[in-house]
Amino acid sequence: MIMVIIFMFRRWAGGARHGVGARWAVAALVGGLLASPVLAQEPSEPTLEGEEAIEITVEGTSEGQRRRQSAESVQVLDTEHVRREAADLGETLARTEGVGVRRSGGLGSATRFSLAGLTDEQIRFFVDGVPLELAGFGPELSNVPVNLVQGVELYQGVVPIRFGTDALGGAVQLLTDSRVQGTGAAVSYQLGSFDTHRLTASARHLDEPSGLLLRAQAFLDDTRNDYPIDVEVADESGRLVPARVHRFHDAYRAWGGGFEAGFLDKPWARRLLLRVFANAYEKELQHNITMDVPYGAVTTGALSAGATLRYGLRLSRESSAELLAGYTFRHTRFDDLGTCAYDWFGRCVRRRPQPGEIESRAVERRVDQGTGFARLHLEWVPSDAQTLRVTLAPTSVTRTGEDLQLRALGQTDPLTPGRGLFSLVTGLEYTLAALQGRLENVVFLKDYLQLASARKLLPEGIFTPVDRDLHGVGVGDGVRVRLGHELYAKASYELATRLPRPDEIFGDGLLVNDNLDLKPEHSHNLNLELAFDGTPGRAGTMSASVVGFGRFADQLIVLIGRENFFTYQNVFMARCLGVAGMGRWTSPGQYLALEGNITWQDFRNTSSEGAFGFFEGQRIPNRPYFHANGSARLQASGLLSSQDELSLTWHVRYVHAFFRSWEGVGQKDTKQVIPSQLLHSLALSYVIRGAAMTLGWTVDVENLTDAPAYDFFGVQRPGRGVFAKLLLEH
Repeated sequence: MIMVIIFMFRRWAGGARHGVGARWAVAALVGGLLASPVLAQEPSEPTLEGEEAIEITVEGTSEGQRRRQSAESVQVLDTEHVRREAADLGETLARTEGVGVRRSGGLGSATRFSLAGLTDEQIRFFVDGVPLELAGFGPELSNVPVNLVQGVELYQGVVPIRFGTDALGGAVQLLTDSRVQGTGAAVSYQLGSFDTHRLTASARHLDEPSGLLLRAQAFLDDTRNDYPIDVEVADESGRLVPARVHRFHDAYRAWGGGFEAGFLDKPWARRLLLRVFANAYEKELQHNITMDVPYGAVTTGALSAGATLRYGLRLSRESSAELLAGYTFRHTRFDDLGTCAYDWFGRCVRRRPQPGEIESRAVERRVDQGTGFARLHLEWVPSDAQTLRVTLAPTSVTRTGEDLQLRALGQTDPLTPGRGLFSLVTGLEYTLAALQGRLENVVFLKDYLQLASARKLLPEGIFTPVDRDLHGVGVGDGVRVRLGHELYAKASYELATRLPRPDEIFGDGLLVNDNLDLKPEHSHNLNLELAFDGTPGRAGTMSASVVGFGRFADQLIVLIGRENFFTYQNVFMARCLGVAGMGRWTSPGQYLALEGNITWQDFRNTSSEGAFGFFEGQRIPNRPYFHANGSARLQASGLLSSQDELSLTWHVRYVHAFFRSWEGVGQKDTKQVIPSQLLHSLALSYVIRGAAMTLGWTVDVENLTDAPAYDFFGVQRPGRGVFAKLLLEH
């Protein structure tokens, strides 16, 4: 068996550019296998701590089931199996119905996340209730280490008030803190193609007599992203000819860590926890948005640090309060100081008359942003059938910056003036259970307030103060009806409002300029779902669901511009109608598990006037409208020990082709198209549990057939990649 694994891995890794990484991966796998007999000598019945080391706690699982079967429009994902694989969080979520994850490259690249048709900032992301960008993991969801995530909640279009947020299309909640009992630690190391290395570590200790809890976590990502791509280069006569080259300026490095300390289950606090964290990343920029102009010296990066405080208190038998507060500072930089024009082979082919590859001028921008936030959540439970909740969530953002190159030239710098943004979201929610729990209804009301203050640069080169305020309200309702022990139906609605984000109003200090006249987005969101959660039986365990959704949006904010000049603008009305369905079956004994899902959505422009009135009724361009996923897992246990498992998992994903621009303009055969893609991956995993230790390893082949993959027009994603992962948990 060892020889087969080594042979397969070396054969696939031969296509990778860095043989050293492949050799280390094989060594890790062999080490894992050789260690298995040692672990097999442990007692056959592991202790509770041994079981907790690799599985979600019982409380977490039951809470997930309760959440999924509530009146909320939510999907709950367990990451037990995916944490063993080498796929990152973005790839994991892309396998879920209703979810789309588009990427412009490999690890660390820009990501566009969609949920039931709506995308990017229209979706809010949280880590244990803290906004993702303020949680110490960086701004990109796909780059959060999957081994630190114990579960995921996806709220489609209707968002509970407890998040204290404005969201147009839903919310994503990453759960990382469900394990608190006892003492434990975990470490994972992954390496593979394109010189990729990923390391995560976590530890916890709970002193039960005193209630003292200590937790720490850290991660490190490093990759060259030098995967091969297909481009056109000039031959000796100057003609453009096809060529396959390796990306030479796309490296990514990120690190982060956090430490948390506090007390649990005390008379004066259900929990009191203080967490401090820091994280940073450095990213090279390889090309323009259509991958036809290579860059060789453009870089960007950011450094963040902050702290959060959680305090929970039971006020009485029927009431409780939760307080979350924090502050995060972020320093962002963007440097375009290159003096060379590069070809796709990484050679300097000519000197530029002045520095700068993107704007034909030198750019050296620095932006500092401070964000303070708080959320107070009050809950009153007068009876088993009724719950009343109130949430108050203020957020304050201040920003300033500078372009060092403009200052050196004595020119006016538009980044210099300070800018401020204050938002306040409040919510009131009432939950009623009736008919002996067969009926549950949640109705809520939200209020939104935003105050912005800035200084706008006029054409005369002077700044003028600009202040503005926005106000809006929202309302929603969700109903769940049990049609049987395993069958239930849901219906939900929200009049959703999303306030413009700081980057949309003030720009990002990089390629996006400010727009102080942005208005909030609004949408009528509807969901109708029928779900079946089967219990284990002779035929195994089966679950299935189908959900129809509608999104009727107005004042949508869209990024408009060219290669080096972008602004966010309110441009059109749109409606999205869609359906998503999934089915899952696990055989008796869990030897075989099959899963599949499909998503279809029809997102069309409904504006009859304005800049996009001509395109009324046409499908919104540059968005996938049909995709499907499938997986099969074979699993065997008791091979070298009564507490081991060997599994082989196959994943497949299909995305149908879609137009880059409006479908009604031009001839169909001349339109720019993002082609269909059919991608396969294969993962071989082994885990063995001991009395106090768990060891696991995985070999994962992404894009098994080395198929060309494009999520954005002209921008090629990685081909076949081979990755190995080693897990150790206590």
